[in-house]
Parts: sequence; structure tokens; C-alpha cells
Amino acid sequence: MATAHTIDPTQVLTLDEPLTLDSGQTLPGVEIAYETHGRLNAAKDNAILICHALTGDHHVVSDHPLTGKPGWWVRMVGPGKPIDTDRYFIICANVIGSCMGSTGPASLAPDGDPWAMRFPVITIRDMVRGHVALLDSLGIDTLHAVVGGSMGGMQTLSLAANFPERARAVLVLASTARHSAQNIGFHELGRQAIMADNSWREGDYYGFEDSPEKGLAVARMAAHITYLSEEGLTKKFGRRLQDRSEKTFGFDADFQIESYLRYQGISFSNRFDANSYLYITRAMDYFDLAEEHGGRLANAFRRSKARFCLVSFDTDWLYPTSASRTVVQALNAAGKPVSFVELSAPYGHDSFLLDVPALDRVVAGFLG
Repeated sequence: MATAHTIDPTQVLTLDEPLTLDSGQTLPGVEIAYETHGRLNAAKDNAILICHALTGDHHVVSDHPLTGKPGWWVRMVGPGKPIDTDRYFIICANVIGSCMGSTGPASLAPDGDPWAMRFPVITIRDMVRGHVALLDSLGIDTLHAVVGGSMGGMQTLSLAANFPERARAVLVLASTARHSAQNIGFHELGRQAIMADNSWREGDYYGFEDSPEKGLAVARMAAHITYLSEEGLTKKFGRRLQDRSEKTFGFDADFQIESYLRYQGISFSNRFDANSYLYITRAMDYFDLAEEHGGRLANAFRRSKARFCLVSFDTDWLYPTSASRTVVQALNAAGKPVSFVELSAPYGHDSFLLDVPALDRVVAGFLG
């Protein structure tokens, strides 16, 4: 079915057959970059699949190869941690459409040139099809659990709905079953910032010295605001000035928050591909689990035999608690075992990535 090779510590799976997509198109030569941690037991029933968010990747524990920073969930995953690698075999795969090893718009098409905007539009369910192909290659029929936050939570819900036999437990953090008009609007702002950059060149910027870094930086700045809370921003920055005692009466970064957002934008553009940002945000905007199942969300979970846990955060205005409650109500309507908790944290949407001890207890308790 597939062949694999290793680029330490990343492993890369190459699918033998083209991947059929929701658009009706097929994607040939798909590569899926992933990492594993812990040991798969003889019964192959201790595996946990972790699904990453929009700007994440498979480096859930290992240092990022471009930034050198620790893995994005190293505080949660490891020996003796809530997702315990002494007990579980952890898998985290980079989604298709991304730029961190899995096939995306920067990858080479069959003609030897980058896909660029010829890359087919993908969906969250297409990403999950890639994950399932990876599980098949590892000989894992049923996961102990699938876990994800934000866009990772969308993948988690999609796997539970569309491949109901593949997971016994489903943990969804700070996520939603579909994007709201506001969510889509913020993404469109970012996409337009990228496409308005003269260096975007209709997506054909590969091979040029310059790329749409400025547009991508603005897209990241706008999105990053949605990941934070007003409380957190006020506490961290307030209206404090950056390295000065008085306003400049110009357009330098007078305020600390301005400097912070500019830094976030620049650093992100150094590690992420602009076209990938276009494709992944479009996949998130298309996500509507009820629409996929006849217009009723409860229908999505009818065939599932998993137990579910959903976690929201009281300061998350990107995917507020109401979005999680909608999923919980659908699971109740479908007669599925589900637990739900809203946690208090000052960090906004990013709370699931940060130090929230109550979340650690929920994760460890549910998985155990």
C-alpha cells in the first residue's frame, strides 16, 4: 500500500495510490510527515493520534527544525505527563496542504514544478483521510484515543464521524463543528493580505528571491489577535510603550502590543508557506460536520462507538463555549457517552497550548 523512509526524527510515508479528495480530484504521490513517541504494544491498541492546529505540525515533542524551539505540546506529551509516552504510542502527522514535510502547494507536482495554486483545494476530511492511510500503514485498526485542539479538534471530530471504528475515545479541545461567518471573515482578511502582496505572483513565487512574507505576516498578526483574550492582552501589554517613554507621533511600534504582533508576523513568515496558509484556512472554512451528514449534526455521530470529552475555555472568543455545547448536544441526541467542561484560563483560544493545570487533569483522567 505504501512505503516509508525516515528523516530523523521525522518519518515520511509515501502513499502508493492517489488520495481521493472531497473535490472529486485525486492527489498523486502523497507524502505524510509524522513522528511517533513511545512504544506500540503487541496488541496495537495503545496508540493515540494527536492532530495539530492550523500553524502547527507533527513536531509535537521534538524541537522544530527551523526555529529550534521545543515541540508545540511538549508540556503535555512525554514520560509521566498527561499524554504519557510510557503508556501510550503517540502519533502526530503533518496535515496534507501544509509545508512541514507533508504534500502541499510547495511540493513538486508530477511535472517537476511546485504545485503552487494548481494544488487541489482540500478539506478537513481530506486531511483525516491522510491520517487514516498512515494508521493503516502502521497496522493500527483502532486508536486508544484521538486528540486535537482548534483545527486539530476539527480533524478529531471528522475522524470520529467519518471513520467511527478507528477510535475508542475522542478528546476535543477548544474547537467547533463548523466555522462561523466571523471565523471565515478573519480568514478571508488573512488570505487577501497574502494575495495583495506583489510578491505573491498568483501563487507562483517559488524560485524567486522574494516571497509574500509581508502579506503572510499581516495574516498572522490578524489571526494571532483571535487566539488571545482581552484580559490576557491587557495583563501582558496594556497600553505600555515599547522601549520609549513618550509617543513618537509617527507609525513606529510605539506600543508593546504593536511590537509583539510585528514580531509574531515576521517570525511566522520565516517558517510557513503563504500558499499553505491559503489552502489550510480554506479547508477550515469549508468544514461543516452537519452539512456532511444530511444537515443534522447528531447524524454525524450515529455510528460511533467512542466515548467523547469536549473542553472549552471561558476566554476563548474564537471558538467559544457555545460551539462546544453544540457538539455536546448533538452527541447527547445521538445517545453517545460524552463529558464536557469549561475551564477558566486567561489566555483565550491558545489556552489549550499553555500552562493550565486543570486541563492536564482532564486530559490524564479522560485518557486513563
